[in-house]
Amino acid sequence: MDMSFKSQFLKKWELYYPGADLPIIFFYTNEEDKGALVIPPSNHQCIIGVLGKVRNGTSLCFGVDSFGCGGAKRYLGYTKEMRPGFEYFISCGIEGEMEGERYKKSPEIARELMKAMPDYEAPKKYIVFKRWDRLEGSDDPEVVVFFANPDVVSGLFTLSGFDQVTSESTIAPFSAGCGSIVMYPYLEKDKENPRAVLGMFDVSARPYVPRETLSFSVPMKRFQTMVGYMDESFLTTKSWDKVRKRMKP
Repeated sequence: MDMSFKSQFLKKWELYYPGADLPIIFFYTNEEDKGALVIPPSNHQCIIGVLGKVRNGTSLCFGVDSFGCGGAKRYLGYTKEMRPGFEYFISCGIEGEMEGERYKKSPEIARELMKAMPDYEAPKKYIVFKRWDRLEGSDDPEVVVFFANPDVVSGLFTLSGFDQVTSESTIAPFSAGCGSIVMYPYLEKDKENPRAVLGMFDVSARPYVPRETLSFSVPMKRFQTMVGYMDESFLTTKSWDKVRKRMKP
């Protein structure tokens, strides 16, 4: 990690987004000591709730046995298995066996969705999450993740398109909350024009974040470019100043 860039962003963040929470980052590694290893939970556990500790400053390391949710294990790349009857789970359910989430109208629609899901595999043994101010020189952040309110997200969204001809520099794919902050932005990172990912629309995961919070995730390569444009963008205008003033704590 370029520590001068770390400091540069901290200064710009406080200037243009005063009082807003710092982002967290993640990267894959084979080194266990990059964060506190999350022990296997004894029951179901949503990773979005666990990441609240990271947002509060605790660096965490997840391995293949750290997940209390099969969805998180898959969306973070540690299994390719889906729960049996997943097409029923996210649609109508199975009477007497499984309650459906009713996120999709029918199992047939859900099956087609499943066919289109990316084939994703964790490239290394662990995935580490850290808050931005906890980054060290030996870290190699791959994706930057913001948990933020609509005012902050509006600024990030607009900045992501500052140098883009397309109106779709940010995407919002249907996904579990963990998929929208890990899998989808990670798969963008090596593209010629990586896009940001807007997320936390997963109704099941929403109770684990504050009421007015969405996620905005962007590959590190793209994020560095965005930060470089901050001082010449709309963030310096009177229009943004009106929004910025109500961010101040």
